[in-house]
Formats: sequence, C-alpha cells, structure tokens
Amino acid sequence: MAGEERRLAGGATFIDFQTEPSRYKHWKLAVEGDVATLIMDVDENGGLFEGYLLKLNSYDLGVDIELADAVQRLRFEHPEVKVVVMRSAKNRVFCAGANIRMLAGSTHAHKVNFCKFTNETRNGMEDSSENSGQRFITVVNGSAAGGGYELALATDHIILADDGASAVALPEVPLLAVLPGTGGLTRVVDKRKVRRDHADFFCTIEEGVKGKRAVQWRLVDEIAPNSKLEARIAERAKEFAAASKRAGSGKGIVLTPLKRVIDETSIRYGFVTVDIDRAARIATISIKAPEAAPPGDIDGMMAQGASFWPLQVARELDDAILHLRINELETAMLVFKSHGDRAHVLASDAFLEANKAHWLVNEIRHYWKRVLKRVDVTSRTLVTLVEPGSCFAGTLAELVFAADRSYMLIGTRQGDNQPPPSIELSAMNFGPYPMSHGLTRLESRFQADPADVERAEATLGTALDAEQAEELGLVTFALDDIDWDDEVRVFLEERASFSPDSLTGMEANLRFVGPETMESKIFARLTAWQNWIFQRPNAVGEEGALRRYGSGQKPKFDMTRV
Repeated sequence: MAGEERRLAGGATFIDFQTEPSRYKHWKLAVEGDVATLIMDVDENGGLFEGYLLKLNSYDLGVDIELADAVQRLRFEHPEVKVVVMRSAKNRVFCAGANIRMLAGSTHAHKVNFCKFTNETRNGMEDSSENSGQRFITVVNGSAAGGGYELALATDHIILADDGASAVALPEVPLLAVLPGTGGLTRVVDKRKVRRDHADFFCTIEEGVKGKRAVQWRLVDEIAPNSKLEARIAERAKEFAAASKRAGSGKGIVLTPLKRVIDETSIRYGFVTVDIDRAARIATISIKAPEAAPPGDIDGMMAQGASFWPLQVARELDDAILHLRINELETAMLVFKSHGDRAHVLASDAFLEANKAHWLVNEIRHYWKRVLKRVDVTSRTLVTLVEPGSCFAGTLAELVFAADRSYMLIGTRQGDNQPPPSIELSAMNFGPYPMSHGLTRLESRFQADPADVERAEATLGTALDAEQAEELGLVTFALDDIDWDDEVRVFLEERASFSPDSLTGMEANLRFVGPETMESKIFARLTAWQNWIFQRPNAVGEEGALRRYGSGQKPKFDMTRV
C-alpha cells in the first residue's frame, strides 16, 4: 500500500507512491455535487516506520502520499467539483504538522525527500486552484501548527474557528531550531502578504495567533464562532463555486492502477522502463512513443481514459521518478532515452494543442507540466542521450532541455539500421510546460539571447539532425560514432565519482536561470537549503532540538551565528 514499505521478491523493500481512496488510512474523501470535502483523520498507528505515533493529525510521507492522490483524483475523476473543503475530524486540532519523532529518527535523505514531496503536493493544490478552477477552503478548528498551518497556507481561503482556543502557528524556531521547511515562511510573506515585522513576531512564538489578530495580520481570511461555522463554510463554498472557471461536465475518467513489474534491477510499465545499474550508480529511463496516432476526437480520448498515451506515460514517468528518489538513494544519475515513431508523439502534441479548451486535455497538459517540474527538482544528475531510433520530439524533447547535459549522435552507428536521431519541436515547447520560475526550459536556456528562442521556434515542423540541434543550442554536444561511446562513458564515470551533496548544490542553483517566483523560492532555493538545514547539529545533533524534543532536556546550541 502507499505509505507502506513493500517487499520485492529478493527481500528488498521500497516505499510505494501508488494508492486509491479505498486504501486511505488518514484521509476521507466525500463528493457532493460541486463541493468535495477532504477530512484529515490521521491514524496514529499508521506511520510509515516504527518508533513514532502520528498523534494530533501529525503527518509523515504516507499521509502526504494519500493527500497527493486525492488532489490528483479530484482533478481527473471529478470534473464537477469546483470547491474542496479541507478540515479535521479531530476535536480541537486541525493538524500538528510533520511528526517530530519521525523527523528525529529518519535519515537525512528521507527528511529531504519527504519535505520535497510535501512541497510538490502543496504546490499541486495551488496549481489546481489556478488552472483547474478547483478552489480550496481550509477550516481550522483548534491548532494548526507548523506543517499543519503550512497545509492551510496552500489553500485559497482559511476560516478560523473563533472559540478562544483555535490558533495558527509556525513555532519551528523557538521549538525545533529549524525554520518552516516546506514553504511556510515564503507563503506567509509572498502569498498572504503578511508584514515582515508581524511575521517575525509570529514565527518566534510557540502559542501562535488566534481570533481577530489572525485576521488583521492576514494570517487567516476570516473567523467564525462555532455556532455559525457550518453556515459560513457552506456560504463560502457556494460563493467560490459560482466564481469557478471549472468547465468540466459529465463523468471524469478513472485513474486505474498502473500496470508495472518491479524487480531487483528494473521497473517495467507500459511505455516507461527503468533499468538500474547500481554498480555504475545509473538509472536509465526509456520512454516509448505511442504505437498509433491519437484518437480522432474527444469521445475517442474519453473512451481510452487512463490509457490515453499522454496521460499514461506521464503517470508512469511520475511514479518512476518518485520511486528512484526515495528508494534508490545511491543512484547518481538519471539517463533519459526514448524510442519509437516521432510522428506519433507529435500527433499527440497536436491533439493536446487543438483541444486544450477541453477540461481533460487541460488536466493532462498541466499534469505533464507538474511531472517535468518534478524532474527539474530531483536531486540527481539528469542526462539525455539522443540516439538512433529516439523520439525526442515536442513534449518528450522537454527531457532534453531539462537535462544537465545532453548528447546527440551524428548520423547512425555502424551495423545499426535504425534511422539517424533527430529532434523536432512542437507548440508544447513554447509555453504549456513552464518551470517553477515561470519560464519555459528554452527561455531559461537562452537567457543570454532571447532571439535564440525565436530561432528555435522557427524550426517548428522540421526534423533537426545532431549538427543542426547543436548549432541551435538544443543539445550540449553532437558526437559522431567514433567518439560516442568513449565520450559518454568518461562523462558518466566522472560524474558518478563526484560528491553528491556538491552536485546537488551546483545543479539546484544552475537549473533555474532567470527570475524568481514564490514557487521557485519554495523549490529551487529550498532544495539546496534543506540539504544543509537537516544536517546542522543544532537541529539533528545528539544534543540538538530534534533529538531532545519531548525529553525534558533543553537542547544545546552552537551559538556561533555564521
């Protein structure tokens, strides 16, 4: 089950990101007309690992996996839903945030990957509100502390019970010697526009802020006494539904379980294959083009449902990336390859572009955007190899531009009857898939001269060979058959020998060229920052705050402030 460790035939365990509502331990999802209710009711005995209880609706990765699944299903399976109300089933507590004993006992890598997935889930909620018209309302009854308040911050509207006890808080500094780690500080000042001095006070007290002050300081949107709370929720839900741009009608499509086979060295899906070479520390992700052109109309797409190629391959790639992140920690590189008919990939792109006003096509396009963003912030070296028979065109070409390094073969290999590789761009490369900082990957790539983007766009409809692609700046190196094997081998071996934390810091800084947005602050900056914050002795040392939390002993800090 999702949020549980599963065991392979050989005895190895892995954390599974696949689940569905009937298997949820921690959330209840109910849909009534155009309003869905997500109720947080965390099973304190349902933690991912032993050694902690998920008391007070505190959460670990397993709780977030279910939330991410619920948000995704609301977008694809419920076109009628325009408002999502999030609330707690517990008395006098909304959510106590990330479980402290889990953080204290988990490995550094797990803490960072947990926070990253939490970031992506919260940003996915905001993306749903902005691009799917599903607005989120949080009802805070009791305490919303730390990550619990950060969850509320990711929604559009926060209603706080005015009962003299309910409060919102970000107490990480006075309690745990860390800063709000999943976007809390950023959303307080960038999204809710809380004044800096008010935020400073708020983030350095344990008890939080309640009542009228919470509204005055913009920490919540409104308060309501318990006697009027349900009526206020209904009123806001009706108001938000009336203003929603959600244009879905009829039935959604069921996100059926992915068909996959996982063994000790590979993961096999329908269109995605992952081969893991642990000795070389490389995972090779191969993507297969569709075997036929897309259906002729929307009805045909709806009939295919979750097996429609653009959706199925996005789900498979998403699952593969998450699996590699959390379960293959010593992997140094993700190497992307592709194969199949380039024309079918481009035909799928053309279908998505021609029908982008349809609610399901809109969801698929935005899902691809989120999957590619997940690739962008994955702490592995990203390499793309464009070889004979590849189909890096349109949407799949984004994996060339997302790579830290890309290599393309000139011509063919001796004795290989596959056609020479080519790259062909589509409308998908010029807007639908922005990165976290709002630029397309080509815009970010060509910061020195934006005219280079125009030159690339002028090639739409043209298959570009290796030398043309290199001249346009679309790949790092074009190599002939004589040099290919040695050049690629030397690069991969050298990269695998470098310090992984040095590479993470370098790649996280280099990948996001250009302006900064709230989302890129949360992702690009935080990716590098968290790699440091969770190794500080003041937080995780033997006498640090996380280790001594709940013990009755005060932490001992290194007071050197540099």
